[in-house]
Amino acid sequence: MTKPLAAQAGHDSHGQNTEQALPHDVAAIEAEFRRSRPSLLRKLARKTGLTQAEDLVQQVFVRLMTSRQRQIENLSGYVRVAADNARKDLIRQELRQHRYSHEPFEDIHPGCDLQAQLEARDRLARLEQALFRLKPLTRNIFLARRLDGYSYAEIAEQTGLSVRGVEKQMSRALKALARHLAED
Repeated sequence: MTKPLAAQAGHDSHGQNTEQALPHDVAAIEAEFRRSRPSLLRKLARKTGLTQAEDLVQQVFVRLMTSRQRQIENLSGYVRVAADNARKDLIRQELRQHRYSHEPFEDIHPGCDLQAQLEARDRLARLEQALFRLKPLTRNIFLARRLDGYSYAEIAEQTGLSVRGVEKQMSRALKALARHLAED
C-alpha cells in the first residue's frame, strides 16, 4: 500500500508538515489527485500500461507536493501537462536504454528475402523524406495521431486548434504524403 501524498511529501499522518513549509495548498493538491487520477490513469495506461501509468501519476503528484515553485494558477492543466511530460520522459529513458540492445532485422529474420528488405528500407526512406516536406504543424499533427496514437481531441487541446482544424491538417498531411510518394 502506498503512503498518502502528504506523507510522501514530508507530512505526518495528521497532515502536519514534518519538513519545511511547502508553497502549495496540500488540500487542493490532494483534491486534484482524487479528481484527476482516474482520467490520467486511463490516458497514460493506453500508452504505457496500467502499472507504468500508476507510477507516473504518483510521480507527478509527489513532485508537485515537494516542488518549491510559486502557486500554480491552473492546477488541473498543470497536472495534465506534467503527466504527459512524465510519459515522454519515460519513453525517452526506455529508448536510451534499448539503443544498444538493438538487433538488426536481418539477424532476427535471416530467411527473409534480401530484395524485400531493401525495398522496405527504400519505402521507409521515401516516407521519411515525404514527412520532412510537410509543414511543421501538419507533420507534428500527423505524427501525434499516427505514431503516438493521440485522438483528434487531444491533439486539438495541445495545439490550440479546433478538432475540425486537426482533421483538416490530417487530411492535408495524407494528401501531401500520397502525392510525394507517388512522385518518387
